[in-house]
Amino acid sequence: MKIATWNVNSIRARADRVEAWLQRSDVDVVALQETKSTDEKFPWDLFEKNGYQVAHFGVNQWNGVAIASRVGLEDVERTFEDQPTFGKGEEEATAEARAIGATCAGVRVWSLYVPNGRAIGDPHMPYKLSWLGELADRAEKWLADDSRRQIALMGDFNIAPFDEDVWDMEAFEGATHVSEPERAAFHAFAEAGYTDVVRPHTPGPGVYTYWDYKQLSFPKKMGMRIDFVLASPALASRVTGAMIDREERKGKGPSDHAPVIVELS
Repeated sequence: MKIATWNVNSIRARADRVEAWLQRSDVDVVALQETKSTDEKFPWDLFEKNGYQVAHFGVNQWNGVAIASRVGLEDVERTFEDQPTFGKGEEEATAEARAIGATCAGVRVWSLYVPNGRAIGDPHMPYKLSWLGELADRAEKWLADDSRRQIALMGDFNIAPFDEDVWDMEAFEGATHVSEPERAAFHAFAEAGYTDVVRPHTPGPGVYTYWDYKQLSFPKKMGMRIDFVLASPALASRVTGAMIDREERKGKGPSDHAPVIVELS
């Protein structure tokens, strides 16, 4: 069984690439982020004609998460319990379309698009830290309730947890994604019992999942590792391999993220 996560950076703009990748990669379950689509405009038929059930959560042209599975899709949840809300100024605070969960062949999969943070002093930063903290608390409770649960927290975490996860730490001085509070929020998942199951099979430095469109970042290898699959102990014990599909970052009109694939026994 193969599970994957991929920030597609607009599902409609990259529908052809997504379909071709599904056929080429032969994954059983894929968690998608940044679909940038409402539920009404989501290309449901793309997945269905390729043998996948799909659940999507999107309310506007921003954010958006989905799970596509050809091994079952049950107990869909849009947002996790107590997911923090966000609203600026007089805007009503709402739970953004950043998390969707479903059970696929016994694995509880969460597709997660963690808030960016934008800048150290931006209102999005405390929102990001609160969002991650609440998710980590919830994830810890899931294991406390049943340590045998197979859970995959998959997606774009918008954090590079180690120095080797960016091309040049000096370029990130005073910036988001590498700050101490953000890294502490990421490491809280390890404290809650979850393991990064991709890194052992894709050791760094210089191994990334994201490259900006600007400044020829991809050919210059100016990337970041910010997309992860964090697995509960029962699921981690099934992992037999993992890869970052850099080939999908090449060619015409790619996402700025590469798919991350995990193989399970």
